[in-house]
Amino acid sequence: MSENQIFTDFEVVELIDEKKINFNKVLFGKNFYLINIWSSWCEPCKDESDKLLELKNDTSIMMIGINYKDKKKNALNFLKLHGDPFDQIFIDKQGTISINFGAYGVPETFLVDEDNKVLKKYIGPLNDKDVYEIKNITNH
Repeated sequence: MSENQIFTDFEVVELIDEKKINFNKVLFGKNFYLINIWSSWCEPCKDESDKLLELKNDTSIMMIGINYKDKKKNALNFLKLHGDPFDQIFIDKQGTISINFGAYGVPETFLVDEDNKVLKKYIGPLNDKDVYEIKNITNH
């Protein structure tokens, strides 16, 4: 595993149906993965929700949400209110998944390729410039 690869060999639990799966089975079949660490109590997460929904339209990207230190009910309400851009969402009650990725807070977003290599890391809410950059990277 190189320095800029994410660690993927660990178990995650899905937010909706609470099914367990190994994370390395999630990162499969797409060229790019956008991993977004978010929480319902995070104000900047609300600000970036429209940017994530815009990126959802890019079929080359699998959108993965990591719900950070949150309550399930609050997380589901947040998605109802602000839209659900994610193909899959996993629970990170203790914050350990986020720490494994090298995240420091919410929101943080990682653009990862099919080799689990981090191409870009975005700290704080995504903006128009970030969306443009992500689209540029993933559409080649």
